[in-house]
Amino acid sequence: MPQPSTVHSTFVLERSYPVVAERVFAAFADPAQKSRWFLGDDRAKVLHYDLDFRVGGVERAAILLPEGTPVAGLTCSSETTYQNIVANSRIVFTSTMSIQGNCISVALATVELLPAEAGTDLIFTHQAAFFEGADGPAMREEGWRKLLDSLSAELAA
Repeated sequence: MPQPSTVHSTFVLERSYPVVAERVFAAFADPAQKSRWFLGDDRAKVLHYDLDFRVGGVERAAILLPEGTPVAGLTCSSETTYQNIVANSRIVFTSTMSIQGNCISVALATVELLPAEAGTDLIFTHQAAFFEGADGPAMREEGWRKLLDSLSAELAA
């Protein structure tokens, strides 16, 4: 039997931030804040970014991948559609990622913000189908770990 050309993956990341949920939510909702932590690798050249943060709204990003990445010099683009937003509590989105215009993955992600004694607990659940040429589940999880670390730095600023 031939190997399937689609790899499915689910991972959950948890973080605690020493700020109120409204501050964490704003870092996802505000285009200026989001672009700082979401596109933060100074080595990557941002080709395009826009954010329409509302249910049905779309976020689009395109970057030229820097040296030292597995696909250096190629354009990586993502398109995200916001499916469900509960202010200061939950964000659910679907997204596609493409390299040089070829779709490499489709994902469903949920961000949950829970009030905690020391601020806000964030639970990030990512479910995806990865296609030929994809970065794969391990690299995507590592990417989101780095993004949530960048979010932490944004919240501390």
